Amino acid sequence: MVKSMWVAAALAVAALSARAQAPGVAETVTKRCAMCHGEKGESMAEDFPRLAGQHEAYLVKELQDFRAGRREGPMVRMAKGLTDDDIAALAKYYAAQPAPPSAARTELHDVGRFVHLRGNPYSQIPACKVCHGENAHGSATLPRLAGQNAAYLERQLREFTQRKRTNDNEVMHVIAERLTPLEVRAVAEYLASLP
Repeated sequence: MVKSMWVAAALAVAALSARAQAPGVAETVTKRCAMCHGEKGESMAEDFPRLAGQHEAYLVKELQDFRAGRREGPMVRMAKGLTDDDIAALAKYYAAQPAPPSAARTELHDVGRFVHLRGNPYSQIPACKVCHGENAHGSATLPRLAGQNAAYLERQLREFTQRKRTNDNEVMHVIAERLTPLEVRAVAEYLASLP
């Protein structure tokens, strides 16, 4: 009995020691994420996505895709070496952060709102809300678009059009190809204005 208690105690100390040596979420955020995405995922630079309030499962998928090279870009280098535990912890951390404030409305707001809520029947574009929800909050597997940086959203839609986003649903390739540059800008600006 005493021997098994010593073994259990030794294993517990070893586990605590290993946990203390492994970099925590705060350290990973500081070293790998904060420069582009902000300490709390509030990215103020328009070229980088806001991660705060994003769906945990979606963040896990994207980080795994970057790590595996299924999605291209600078994040491939940043995700390299992340363990499954690191990815899960980062996704949980950013999902728990409050979504940043939305952008101000622009003159394209109503056009973007129309495309998001109704699509464009003339060019056979379905409404964005069909997949991403009326308030653009997405789902566990589809990203939250509300409050995202407009420039980032525009770039992602162009990457879908050019088929550079290869880790996601084929449906987005077809939809993005049908959007005019004005519709892309309008939808991006509308989504950025949503809370």
